[in-house]
Amino acid sequence: MTEKQWSVEIVIEEHESGEDGSKTRAKAGLRTPGGDTLVGVGYARRNPSDPEVPEIGDELATARALADLSHQLIEATVSDLEAATHSRVHLTG
Repeated sequence: MTEKQWSVEIVIEEHESGEDGSKTRAKAGLRTPGGDTLVGVGYARRNPSDPEVPEIGDELATARALADLSHQLIEATVSDLEAATHSRVHLTG
């Protein structure tokens, strides 16, 4: 069995916007073994009438950043497969 390890770095920024509630932005960065870098970004905004629980914004923004990163990685995989096979690729499942 061959094992590989890829690491994703998450950076979270919180901004207080007064009457608009706080806003959170997360960036999920991945550098592939081939040297490509992908960065997914996700946002969350707290409604001013909701209680201040920063972890919730962190989690939601991070989940959205990871989803964005996931979509980018799938698109990169499709491009790599198409370049390798010289034909259109449709991923299923």
